[in-house]
Amino acid sequence: MEPKTLFDKVWDAHVVEKIDGGPSVLYIDKHLIHEVTSPQAFAGLEARGLKVFRPEKTVATPDHNIPTVNQHLKIEDDLSRNQIETLTANCKKNDITLYGLNHPKNGIVHVVGPELGHTQPGMTMVCGDSHTSTHGAFGAVAFGIGTSEVEMVLATQCILQPKPKKMRITIDGELQKGVTAKDLTLYVIAQLGTGGATGYFVEYAGSAVRNLTMEGRMTVCNMSIEMGARGGMIAPDETTFEYVKGREFAPKGEDWDKAVAKWKELKSDEGAVFDKEYTYKAEDIEPMLTYGTNPGMGTGISGNIPTADEVEASELPTFKKSLEYMGFGLGDKLLGKKVDYVFVGSCTNGRIEDLRMLASLVKGKKKADSVIAWIVPGSKQVEKQAQEEGLVEVLEEAGFELRQPGCSACLAMNDDKIPAGKYSVSTSNRNFEGRQGPGSRTLLASPLTAAAAAVTGVITDPRELF
Repeated sequence: MEPKTLFDKVWDAHVVEKIDGGPSVLYIDKHLIHEVTSPQAFAGLEARGLKVFRPEKTVATPDHNIPTVNQHLKIEDDLSRNQIETLTANCKKNDITLYGLNHPKNGIVHVVGPELGHTQPGMTMVCGDSHTSTHGAFGAVAFGIGTSEVEMVLATQCILQPKPKKMRITIDGELQKGVTAKDLTLYVIAQLGTGGATGYFVEYAGSAVRNLTMEGRMTVCNMSIEMGARGGMIAPDETTFEYVKGREFAPKGEDWDKAVAKWKELKSDEGAVFDKEYTYKAEDIEPMLTYGTNPGMGTGISGNIPTADEVEASELPTFKKSLEYMGFGLGDKLLGKKVDYVFVGSCTNGRIEDLRMLASLVKGKKKADSVIAWIVPGSKQVEKQAQEEGLVEVLEEAGFELRQPGCSACLAMNDDKIPAGKYSVSTSNRNFEGRQGPGSRTLLASPLTAAAAAVTGVITDPRELF
């Protein structure tokens, strides 16, 4: 048999029908929905007199629009409240599992799926959200879809999709102390640019990737979309199995043993061919930070913003426009730049490991008075665990406050907005103009780099604070 990639194995196993010269009809194992991209899909079903085909394959949780303080009170914003109430009504009507606001399992959809065991190796998973690629960390083929496609999956449990090309990115070696999975992925995106993986599904490989925790792997796969990829994935191994085992919706008993035996086959065969390959050394990566208005505009924290000579002439006008928005200049050094806000959270870095990282650096220190810090757990379960582990106490002693779960300041769709002109060091995934609020200026970073900025009030190399 011809050697197959991990992606081929999962994709091919889910093709219901291949349309000649067109897309495949792909079966979807798990459909995740939230309040923003599902209302129109349900309305479309109703207009056509259709029912949800397999409601047990769909899981819902509101996350984008929910407030992160006073969640027990009525939501003040009419649009947000309406979307959340509509999701609740649609789930009730269609017998779909819903982890609603204040439910002990509520949280960001891409945090809740893995922590409850909904996400498993070898699955196909979709959600009306770009960062569905997060679940690829388990060896799943997971990707974001549009509202009309949400309707298609609700109606048929299938989706029409052209098969992407295949890319492998290998990172070998050992990450330096203070360098995290977020730095690794920002480094790769800085190398390839925001369009470098357009049309591809990426497999991440190499010793540096294998040595990441599951939380770290989720961070890497989460950011795949930011270099244009359809999704990202990592072959499951003992780290994966250990994480999934015992979770609520994971297989149990004999079913577990059978599942693991099957999952162990989910790896790219020796000699499998990728359409494109890149290789990087972990030792070359330092704490990363973005300086512009897309995630590809990043540099090592000790580096400088490129000079005019280092930028392609055709790209220089837009490059300068981006720097003008950010209030930075060509060749500027980032170290020592003033910071106004720090946000730790999102589906990229809102898991328990991220809060542990933050607490480890701020313990025994104090938050700078000039910085407003929003620390937002990715789910109610992460919030509970942070309390049980004493992380909340450490953060409070350092002058931080743990907010309630939600997407929060990752995007300006709720009350957590960065004011115009203010600088935010953020552990989220996008730094577009206005992403965190009209006129806001976002610098993407790891939880450690965010923590360092929070306690010093300026951009600081976290390695200096250990």
